[in-house]
Amino acid sequence: MNDFQIRDRSVNQGRTKLVREREEYFRLMEQGYSSREACRIVGINRRTGKVWRNGRHPHKSLAKAVPPIRRPRSSPGSSRFLNEEDRVRIADMLQAKSSIRSIAAELGRAPSTIGREVRRNRSYYATAKKYRYGPHAAQTRAEKRRRRPKPRKLDANPRLREYVQQRLQQRWSPEQIVHLLRRDFPDDQEMRVSHETIYQALYIQGRGQLRRDLAKLLRTGRTMRRPQRQSTRRQKRFTAPMVMISERPPEAADRAVPGHWEGDLIIGKAHKSAIGTLVERSTRFVTLVHLPRGYHPEQFRDALVQVVSDLPAQLRRSLTWDQGSEMARHAEFTTATDIPVYFCDPASPWQRGSNENTNGLLRQYFPKGTDLAAHSREDLDAVAAELNSRPRKTLGWETPAERLAKLLSASN
Repeated sequence: MNDFQIRDRSVNQGRTKLVREREEYFRLMEQGYSSREACRIVGINRRTGKVWRNGRHPHKSLAKAVPPIRRPRSSPGSSRFLNEEDRVRIADMLQAKSSIRSIAAELGRAPSTIGREVRRNRSYYATAKKYRYGPHAAQTRAEKRRRRPKPRKLDANPRLREYVQQRLQQRWSPEQIVHLLRRDFPDDQEMRVSHETIYQALYIQGRGQLRRDLAKLLRTGRTMRRPQRQSTRRQKRFTAPMVMISERPPEAADRAVPGHWEGDLIIGKAHKSAIGTLVERSTRFVTLVHLPRGYHPEQFRDALVQVVSDLPAQLRRSLTWDQGSEMARHAEFTTATDIPVYFCDPASPWQRGSNENTNGLLRQYFPKGTDLAAHSREDLDAVAAELNSRPRKTLGWETPAERLAKLLSASN
């Protein structure tokens, strides 16, 4: 606390002698002390500290209002964050009844940024019984919230940590744990945590919040995070030019017309075996491609041509695939079947959402780390038939087989 000492109040030293007290008060506040504690250390009344921070509105017993004290900032901070000048501008425009969107346009920020700023950093005035946005009080709140390091929630709350560890031992996913916390403790804000916090506690070395062996119980089984590949640096792997999903006809996007398919591979142990999966977008009807000899581009092309050749003509409109190397012969496939192939953007699995969902269902039958070449053509047909006879919520609890039969009869 430097060499600051509380002044002797037995002697009236005048108001100007509080300059050092103000400097020490704001220094303590910037270090993370509460206003109450800073006032106690400096030796001033809590109301005095409040007036220094927030100013004082005019009152009938006072000649004029007292503005808040502007203290010099050591640095303006990152341009990512709103600074004090921005907050003064927000307060002025709110006073002028400007909308959130017009304030955002004036400051060059997103409307959600301004709305969140006003909502989080406003103050409630009991005398007026309403909220007001004060720029200097808002700046103080924002600086206090941004201070680092912050205590880690799983370290500070043993009850929460124990709850999370027990569910991880039951092989729950972090997202499931987060939602069940909200259900089991609806009124306890201390029993809240994000799934990202749980992942960081498991993956990041040296945190020690959760036992490291619990990471092996995650569905991926990984104990370290896999870095995200930069899709912009991905090299083209096909000699024939790709037709991207942005050029796919609109009728495929709205699922109104049957015959548009999504496809992918599920890979077996050591990447030595695979099964091709095809899902019809309108009906979620599943067809599996048998690949007993591997999935090199030529082998996959021949197997895929054989499967789609058995489909009725009205079910052969398009195929959407990711940029996997197995589709290197896509131009030859299109020539043989007259089915155009559209490719998803890199690292965009949601563009084949039905297929991704179906692959997850298929993993019940074909677990990861197993030899998929061991399954016969009859095995694949049986699994596809079972999925196609299962009621689906997205189809109004009809089965894919029923929905496909209706569409085919209507088109005939």
